[in-house]
Amino acid sequence: MNLPTNTPAQTQNRKADHIRICLEDNVQSPAITTGLEKYRFTHTCLPEIDGKDIDVSTTFLGKHLNAPLLISSMTGGTEPAGIINRRLAEVAQEYKLAMGVGSVRVAVEKPEVADTFAVRKYAPDILLFANLGAVQLNYEYGLDECLHIIDLLEADALILHINPLQEFIQPRGDTNFSRLLDKISDLCNQLPVPVIAKEVGNGISATMAEKLIAAGVQAIDVAGAGGTSWAMVESERAETALQRRLGQTFGDWGIPTADCITSIREHDPHIPLIASGGLRNGLDVAKAIALGADIAGLAMPYLKAAAVSEAAIVELTEILIAEITTVLFCTANSNLYKLKQSQSLQRIQ
Repeated sequence: MNLPTNTPAQTQNRKADHIRICLEDNVQSPAITTGLEKYRFTHTCLPEIDGKDIDVSTTFLGKHLNAPLLISSMTGGTEPAGIINRRLAEVAQEYKLAMGVGSVRVAVEKPEVADTFAVRKYAPDILLFANLGAVQLNYEYGLDECLHIIDLLEADALILHINPLQEFIQPRGDTNFSRLLDKISDLCNQLPVPVIAKEVGNGISATMAEKLIAAGVQAIDVAGAGGTSWAMVESERAETALQRRLGQTFGDWGIPTADCITSIREHDPHIPLIASGGLRNGLDVAKAIALGADIAGLAMPYLKAAAVSEAAIVELTEILIAEITTVLFCTANSNLYKLKQSQSLQRIQ
């Protein structure tokens, strides 16, 4: 049996490092892009709709959202992380957005920090995702731990994040990814809530999505390349020259977000699909949805806003919604469904 390679204190310190590095250092992929810049909307000079009638709401996993936005999984386990999660949850509740928290593993190992993840009291109605590294299923985590995590958060779904590159570079990373698909399948069959498979910035291919869906995963978050590089983040945390070099070498590793969306959607027209990985504004969100995603996740923009104040999160959310609405208006689409059907997004490169 594989034993955990990190103590609870090391796990907690890593979470604090991740926040600090993302806020203070340049850990964006150096050269690879999301691929969204290769697409452009065709402008409609006479949209023939009233801007007041535009509706950006949607439904995801059976729950209504006022906008197609997911505040992506980021953090938890430390006092600053608890403040960030509370601020994010309160805004998610106000605007009826989806939200995920960071890996809840540390709360299982250190119950005294569980409250930094427990945001349901601030957001009683939102679509809320718990989060655990899939590889932990090979390190003494199973159904009981996942049920505990879901109960702790009162979560609507469980994200299993899949991060082989990050774990391989990370000091004392968990690198036993053997037979994980079978364990994911067993978990999907036993959990009372949907399981979402998510990468962390290197993307999910159509082939891998097909295997995950066959295993019982009920939604995919592509988390493609082109945004924050967790190889670069771990390079900043490196304890050896080798780890630092690996993080720098593989800073541009992965499948661009746009390619993940189009290939998975072509393979499976119906799987609930989240676009994330390098999305920075509402135009990116609209492009992702036009390419076939159902909702879009943003982490770095929300993390930066949350580190400032709740008012900054509100301002960011208002901007994102206004940008999405502007795309709909200027492409003559009154809602997101019509945007998807309109073929108004064209590849230009």
